[in-house]
Parts: sequence; C-alpha cells; structure tokens
Amino acid sequence: MELIVYGIVNSVILIMMSVGFALVYGVSRVPNFAHGALFILSGYLTWIFLNRFGLPYILAILLALILITIIGALLYRLIIIRVRGMPVSEIIASFGVGLAILEYLRWSGLRGMTYMLPPFIPGSTNIFGVVIDYQRILIVIGGLGLLAFLWFFTTYTKTGLALKAIAQNERAALALGIDADMAATVAVALGALFAGIAGVFILPKGNIVVEMGYEVLIFAIAVSVCGGLGSWKGAIYASFLIGFAQILTVKYIASHYHFVVALLVIIAVLITRPSGLFGKQKELEERV
Repeated sequence: MELIVYGIVNSVILIMMSVGFALVYGVSRVPNFAHGALFILSGYLTWIFLNRFGLPYILAILLALILITIIGALLYRLIIIRVRGMPVSEIIASFGVGLAILEYLRWSGLRGMTYMLPPFIPGSTNIFGVVIDYQRILIVIGGLGLLAFLWFFTTYTKTGLALKAIAQNERAALALGIDADMAATVAVALGALFAGIAGVFILPKGNIVVEMGYEVLIFAIAVSVCGGLGSWKGAIYASFLIGFAQILTVKYIASHYHFVVALLVIIAVLITRPSGLFGKQKELEERV
C-alpha cells in the first residue's frame, strides 16, 4: 500500500512537472528548455513576495504566477519567435534563457538551505495505513485540478480549441484562419503558468535550489519523450510509468538511483520506439 500511495503521489508530481512542457511542444513544436528555470523562478518569486514584502501566502503565489505567465509570453514574443522553425536554434535560445535565469539565481545567493517555502497545511495524516503529509495530498489534488482545467480549456473555450486544432493539424488550422504565432504565445504562457503552479506546489517539500531546475527539465523531457512528443495523453501515462518505476527503485535498490531511471527511460524509448508510447512517426518522405 505504501508503494501504491507514494507511487501515485510521485506520478502526479511528474505530471505537474511535465504537462507544461508537453503542451508547449504539442502546440508550437517548440521545446521550451527554460521550463525548469521557470519552475524554480516561481518558487523564488513567491519566497520574495512572502518574506521580503510581507505579503500573504496566497497573494504571493498569485503574483508570482502572474509574473511567470508574462515571462513565458515574452520569452516567445521576444526570443523564440525569431528562431522558430530552426530546431537547433530553438533549443539553444530557450536553454540559454533558462541557463541565464538559473545561474543568475545561483549568483544572487540561491543555494543551500536559505530559501524554503512553508507547506500550505502543516502536518500529516494516515491513508490506508500509510502516513503521508498534507502537502503531498494537496499536490495530488492540485495535479488533478490542473489536468481538469487543461481538459476544460481545450474542449470548451475558443482559445483552447484553437490550440487543440494547431496541435492536431497545423496546416488545416492555418487554412481556417488561426494565428499560429498567437496560439504559440498562449501555449508558451500557459506552459510557464503550469511550471509555476508545479513549483509553488512541489517546492514546499524541500529547498528552493538551482539544481532542482535542471532536474525538472530532465524529468519533463523524459516524460515527454516516453509518452510521445506532442502527446498530452502520452505524458500522463508516461508519468505513471516513470513515477512508479522511481518508487520501486527507491524501495528496492537505492534512493539516489531515482534520477537515473528517467535517463534510462529516455535511452530505452529512443532505441525501441523513437516516437514514444503515443507519438506518431513522421512519414518516410519527411524523414529522408
């Protein structure tokens, strides 16, 4: 039962870390390698508003998420849009921004035990004989709420339907008058928002450190590659696959190997099924 409970929690954590990355790539075909940096930046901004400006916790979180969303939109409009369509340049540009953010935070003193966010609700409870803290329960609730919002947004709103159309068939969507750059801007902004939400939910479990930004990026890439780049459903299934694999590794091998699992998944999937579990292989004439 302990493996099941913590496997579910770990899987939802991976969903929250990766769904924004998968959304951005699914809509714009742009891999946002600044994803991990936005994750950490959201926690850092929350800490700043909470401890240096003395704002209430909820208000600090809301302001941080608004800023992260704006940064995501500006990232596309000012930088990525200029290199869109050039895959290598897209990766270099977004990773360069993420690297600049993370290393600036390191230079400004973001290291060690200095920065910590308090849990939303302190304490723990007992579920099916397993002791679990309330913050992890809230992570599961928040992750499921995030998926519910994404489903509702892409099913019942005009903007969401436009994003879904771009993701399914970009040429047909363009023929119907959908602005691809505006859709990509919204997607990158939403991806940044999702990264920020993941940050403020997950970071209270530990310290706000720069290294966590790189780990989040690796986990997001692992989940997206395993599920199939551009497949939101695949990212969910892959999160559960990797999430339970990590818990089993921690339980029966050693805790420091949980990160290796994500890297092994990337290698195994690229060797056996390059398109991922739910990805679609390109046509032969597009790959030659």
